[in-house]
Amino acid sequence: MLVYNATKQQFIDDVRANVITDSIENEVARRLNRNSPRNEVTSWENSLRFMMSVLLDEGIPASAGVAIEYNIPLTNRRVDFILTGKNHQRDDAAVIVELKQWQSVEVTNKDAIVRTQLGSGIRETNHPSYQAWSYAALIEDYNETVRSESISLVPCAYLHNMKQADAINDPFYEHHTRRAPVFISRDAMRLSKFLSQHIKYGDSSDIMYRIEHGVIKPSKNLADALVSMMQGNAEFLMIDDQKLVYETALDLAHRAANGKKQCLVVKGGPGTGKSVVAINLLVELTRREMMTQYVSRNSAPREVFKKKLTGTRKKTHIDNLFKGSGSYVNAEPNTFHALIVDEAHRLNEKSGMYQNLGENQIKEIILASHFSIFFIDEAQRVTLKDVGTVEEIRHWAEACGADVQELELASQFRCNGSDGYLAWLDHALQIRTTANTDLDDIDYDFRVFDDPSALRRAILEKNRTANKARMVAGYCWPWASKKDKQAMDIVFPDHGFAAQWNLDDDGMLWAIADQSVEQIGCIHTCQGLEFDYVGVIIGDDFVIRDGRVVTNAEKRARQDRSVHGYKIMHKNEPAHARALADQIIKNTYRTLMTRGQRGCYVYATDAETRKYFASFVRSPAKAGPPDTYEESGALNGLNLPIVSREQAEPFERHVPVYDLSIAAGGFSEIQIAEAEHWVELPDFMRASPGLFVSRVVGESMNRRIPSGAWCLFRANPGGTRQGKIVVVQHRSIEDPDHGGSFTVKLYQSEKIEEYGEFINQRIVLKPQTNAFGYKDIVLEDELEDLIVIGEFLSVL
Repeated sequence: MLVYNATKQQFIDDVRANVITDSIENEVARRLNRNSPRNEVTSWENSLRFMMSVLLDEGIPASAGVAIEYNIPLTNRRVDFILTGKNHQRDDAAVIVELKQWQSVEVTNKDAIVRTQLGSGIRETNHPSYQAWSYAALIEDYNETVRSESISLVPCAYLHNMKQADAINDPFYEHHTRRAPVFISRDAMRLSKFLSQHIKYGDSSDIMYRIEHGVIKPSKNLADALVSMMQGNAEFLMIDDQKLVYETALDLAHRAANGKKQCLVVKGGPGTGKSVVAINLLVELTRREMMTQYVSRNSAPREVFKKKLTGTRKKTHIDNLFKGSGSYVNAEPNTFHALIVDEAHRLNEKSGMYQNLGENQIKEIILASHFSIFFIDEAQRVTLKDVGTVEEIRHWAEACGADVQELELASQFRCNGSDGYLAWLDHALQIRTTANTDLDDIDYDFRVFDDPSALRRAILEKNRTANKARMVAGYCWPWASKKDKQAMDIVFPDHGFAAQWNLDDDGMLWAIADQSVEQIGCIHTCQGLEFDYVGVIIGDDFVIRDGRVVTNAEKRARQDRSVHGYKIMHKNEPAHARALADQIIKNTYRTLMTRGQRGCYVYATDAETRKYFASFVRSPAKAGPPDTYEESGALNGLNLPIVSREQAEPFERHVPVYDLSIAAGGFSEIQIAEAEHWVELPDFMRASPGLFVSRVVGESMNRRIPSGAWCLFRANPGGTRQGKIVVVQHRSIEDPDHGGSFTVKLYQSEKIEEYGEFINQRIVLKPQTNAFGYKDIVLEDELEDLIVIGEFLSVL
């Protein structure tokens, strides 16, 4: 939809006659059926006068087109100003101008985010260059007319009140300002020149009309980009009943496109792969040229999945495929072929910052799409405003005239694939009665700590392997560090423990940020995501008294919006309020305690609660006598005869077993002599001095070495390393799989001749993988400090 469309000359005349604002305001009222707030009218009055001055340049043809407040299809976003015409090659072109009245900005450390005065306070918002570029990318990705008729889109931003450009043009934002240049107050003539360079001749072919009425369909480039991101990305592989849900959803999407509206409800507990199927469907339906978006109430999964697909924290054009659940309040019926709703249990009735927009998010999503799919786990409703239930979805689907089907994902991929752990957890949290009343025979690493510092040390140790261990907590402590960066939020003085909540700088990417293991996450930054190990701090909102769970919503921090409104509810309906809050608190800890694929470590602030959970942990008597060499699980998967140091026949029959992080320090005869575990090699391999066995963890070499494989290495190898797989150590290395200064990679070197001798000029350590996100490690400085620890010989 377009609010104002005229020639450059008519626009200038309207501004001079002081009728431009009235014209736009009347069209907004007529077309959008709403009144324009005063601040919006003021922005038109100010910004359009500045644009008129820029357009007075005679190099910009009088017959160029001017479009104001163009509403981009599929969104509630409006482009401030568009100038159309033909460029020097006489090809159709449209310059998108993002107008801002800002006087100053502050640089942040978040990609494409600045801080500026908005309303009554300083807030973070999108950099205008990114904003302008994203609008151009959105139009190009989804408007087939723009693509097929080769209409060139050129984005830029004009901040006409800004005097200093240092912050807005900070090198941190260069990726975006290069694609969409920023012009400030003193750059008016530069902007005129920029516009005249791209619009040389007038608009004789109704460019804006063609854009406005263009066919809406995702581009092949967008689909191809998504498909290439998925290829080799092991995190999104589907198996078992995930494939059944996927194929059923594709069939229903096609059926809905040519007939009656369809709705699919997919139930599944933690770790059943709901999000994996959702992302696969987003990619495949887009590839099939269907207008599709991934939807979630919580922004954390959206941000994390975007990064995992693109391999970068920078904003890209696939951002437009990921939307919040409140994005469909004003959507036209059946605008989309498919809307894929992840974490549907978190949907609310109302939308907007003040929860005052729309009627019901479930209804709005179903109405906006031919086919809607809801991935849901009712036991993960964790706020008083969560309305996502199967019954509620069925109600609105039938009211909207949609056929409804239900499927269930049962296969468990989290918690070591243990349905037993989930059942036990429901029993322990007293959510429901189950047959799993203890942890016997459950292959999951569950531990209870009496000291939060000890829990943190355990999580830090687990995180060394693959940056996939985090600490989380119930929201029982105020977020003081949000305003005071030096303040500690969660403090236990008796244990010397102090930590901050997840840093505001990491935003919703806390779960995968490089150093975020030092902070503590909450339900809002980890729901829908998973780690290898999770450390959970249980606050005073959940305690055990005489063997019974006692919950108390008033122990939550004031900033916690999940129980917002509890006091009023408790005043009016005390029994209902307590029951609902009890469910919310239990669901919160159930969700937190199921984020770990391999283990969950717990510390409770209340001693009786710690004792309660500790009573479930397997005692040595129940567990049976431990295996001498596998009591910590350290040698799991090494299916060869293992002996102690005293029993070994070193390098005649047995070779030592090392953790690679120990091996990375270099070897000595003392280390070899003190190796705790020794292994007997297969008959076809001969033990000899220098051989050792280590486990390789990570996907960076999965074409040659599967993650977790036990491998045979030769220590301190001589001769050429070119083209060989080696373990190397260097201070500049930060391995993506474990964060250490050592790595296992294919070795390649580039040499130059100096004084008749060949020396290394550049060393490249190359991954051999089909997984996405791994890059060459290139070393060019201090090459003499590179240590080749061992040469890979074989997977055992």
